[in-house]
Amino acid sequence: MRLARPESPRRPSDRPTEQTPIGKPPIAQTEQNRPSGSDHGGTRRSKPRLPALAARWTTVLPIAAVILLVFVWGRSLPGVLVGVAAVFLAGAVLAAVHHAEVVAHRVGEPYGSLVLAVAVTIIEVALIVTLMLDGGDKSATLARDTVFAAVMITCNGIVGLSLLAAALRHRVAVFQPEGTGGMLASVATLATLCLVLPTFTTSKPGPQFSTSQMVFAAVAALVLYGLFVATQTVRHRDYFLPVTKQGEVIDADDHADAPSTRTALVSLGLLGLALVAVVGLAKSVSPTIESGVEAAGMPHAVVGVVIALLVLLPETIAAVRAARRDRVQTSLNLALGSAMASIGLTVPAVVIASFFLSGPLVLGLGATHMVLLGLTLVVGTLTVVPGRATLLQAGVHLAVLAAYLELAVTP
Repeated sequence: MRLARPESPRRPSDRPTEQTPIGKPPIAQTEQNRPSGSDHGGTRRSKPRLPALAARWTTVLPIAAVILLVFVWGRSLPGVLVGVAAVFLAGAVLAAVHHAEVVAHRVGEPYGSLVLAVAVTIIEVALIVTLMLDGGDKSATLARDTVFAAVMITCNGIVGLSLLAAALRHRVAVFQPEGTGGMLASVATLATLCLVLPTFTTSKPGPQFSTSQMVFAAVAALVLYGLFVATQTVRHRDYFLPVTKQGEVIDADDHADAPSTRTALVSLGLLGLALVAVVGLAKSVSPTIESGVEAAGMPHAVVGVVIALLVLLPETIAAVRAARRDRVQTSLNLALGSAMASIGLTVPAVVIASFFLSGPLVLGLGATHMVLLGLTLVVGTLTVVPGRATLLQAGVHLAVLAAYLELAVTP
């Protein structure tokens, strides 16, 4: 049996010539702990700062966009500043989508989509009322054109793109017909009461309501919208949650932990700033859009359509991203909830503003727009009833939107 040979003590001459000073980690460990992009002297810090700044762009950009809005509001902008405003407008849209998703992840559905829809609509209403108070011959139909554009874009554009994104990625878009059907019925009722009936009333000439009829329409819009919010958030919240293909309700996001309350509150504030920047910068670049529309010989109503498209960009992007994650019900909550908020909050606000205006308030739609509205409601009903949709339904909704845009350009 061989015995283990005891290890001989190391002599001083066997030790390494370069020793690590006491209290200083080895060189290899130092290189691992040193931030990337800094040299041995720690003088280069540009590389770690750039990723940190890129990670905070959703915080910096809304504030910068609002500061830019302060300087350009109410001024005639040259071409260069219009380009700068357009860049900040696009960045504010992306930042708004990010912060809306943070808030939605914290509070859960359907509260998240409700927050974004109401926030966008309140700022849009403020912009409409401001433009109406400024006066002008074209302010009489401004509220009607803006609300109808929002209804067509949300019910056909956002719904169609969401169904398209979900069908391309998951073959079939699945949602809850109970909640979605209630939302569509509310949109149909509000649109008919506020936008169709004024064309056929006889108490006042033209497509206008009398004073008592305007008050009734405003009260009915507020009551129906309040009833919808109570149904969506309290009594039947489960009807507005995403579902799997097997019909199981998805009540939480399993992919990540919910953000803290502080993070959600900060995102809520930044969401408000971003939406103010989106609507304000859209208004600032509207004279340039208006000049382009007039130079092309198109009707003035096209300007309202373009502004509505810009204002609804945050909801559109958020809805498409939710659909790609197979959360189609969230997308429909955003689309139809925005349509209801556009009517339910805008009509009461403009009715109140009309008492301080000298000109008329025209709410009634023309024959062409009534046909498009009726087609939208019929197609929407046939899409909602099965609770499932394919590329065909997505294509039908997008075709109706294309018809609306074509007739807006060439009536």
